[in-house]
Formats: sequence, C-alpha cells, structure tokens
Amino acid sequence: MSVIQIGAFAVIGAVLAVQMKSGRAEYGVYVCIAAGVVLFAFIVERLSVFVGSVQEMLGHMDLDAGYLSVMLRMTGITYIAEFASGICKDAGCQTLAGQIEIFAKLTILSMGLPVLLALVQTIQEFLG
Repeated sequence: MSVIQIGAFAVIGAVLAVQMKSGRAEYGVYVCIAAGVVLFAFIVERLSVFVGSVQEMLGHMDLDAGYLSVMLRMTGITYIAEFASGICKDAGCQTLAGQIEIFAKLTILSMGLPVLLALVQTIQEFLG
C-alpha cells in the first residue's frame, strides 16, 4: 500500500472512532485498536524489506553482525513500545502508557550496554 492509502485508512479509522465514541466510547477504542493493528502489520511489512536490505549490505561489508542485530532489535522495541503506548493513551490509560515507555527505555539501555563496553575496550586497546 502507498502512503496515501495508509493515510486515508488512518483518517477513516479516526473519523469512525470519533463517530462511535459519541454513542458508546468503548467501540471507538476498539476501532482505534483495530486500525492500529492493521497499520502495524503494514509497518512490519516495510520493516522486513528494510531488514533484508541491511542484511544484504552487511554481506558486502566486513562488520560484526551482532552490533547490527542489537540496533535492529532496539528499533523494533521502539516501534512496538510506541504502538502499545499509543493504544493505551487512546484507551485513557496514560499511566500504563508511561510505564510501557519507561520499560522500553530501560530495555534499550540494557541492550546497549554490551555495545558500549565493547567500544570502551576498543578504545583501551587503541590507547594501551
């Protein structure tokens, strides 16, 4: 799907959700969640194309695949946390959304520490 089609789908979903919230608010939340899940499926499809391209480029370079893997996982965690947080905010659960964001930040921080340690070790070898 093109960006125009995705944008139109999102706008239609939002208008439908607003329309349904005037009657029964939970139906509006359900429409938002359903539209979000469909859009997330298209995001994952685009990300798979990106990951394939990056892996192909990595095959042509002499780089450690572990670092790229960590970076891609961090990107995935960011997208998933943002998506889940947005759904929680739409449902009126701002506290839960904040906790999801904090958990994602701490997860990304803990995943990045081994990369930082490897960088420090490389600098020590270079200087020592």
